[in-house]
Amino acid sequence: MPRRRCCGLVEQEPCHRQFTPLDANEERVVTLLVEELETIRLKNLTGMDQAACAATMGVSRATFQRILNAARQKITFALVEGYTIIIQGGTYMVKNRKFECQDCGHIWEVEPCTEGGKHGYEIACPKCGSMKKIKIGEDGQKHVCGGNHHGHEHGHGGGCCGH
Repeated sequence: MPRRRCCGLVEQEPCHRQFTPLDANEERVVTLLVEELETIRLKNLTGMDQAACAATMGVSRATFQRILNAARQKITFALVEGYTIIIQGGTYMVKNRKFECQDCGHIWEVEPCTEGGKHGYEIACPKCGSMKKIKIGEDGQKHVCGGNHHGHEHGHGGGCCGH
């Protein structure tokens, strides 16, 4: 019996969960796991080497390679054969979110938002109570927080908590 793989860390839940060809057949579906999408994002969009990607996700390089290969195979199959890609499930944990207060400069971390939990735009600075903050990505880039793109269905938007 194979041992259970450890959870991979992902930056945020995917904003888009389905990609469908124009002539889609409802029965032709490939399921891409959330951590598989994260390996594609890290390797292909950020351009990091596999060792850095694996460290970012908190998995071994060999595990990262296996997840990446599975993701590439699924995506390639879906594109060539005209299958819909659904992104869901997997063995992963969303990373903590980091914020910087624009009024007092305080930097703090907040656990990933959950159903019923506080999303980024609802969180005040724990030091001064200001609602003006910027989300700091793992790469150090700063993103303005706001509920403009926030979809209240968990995992389907683009607000500062990734939802």
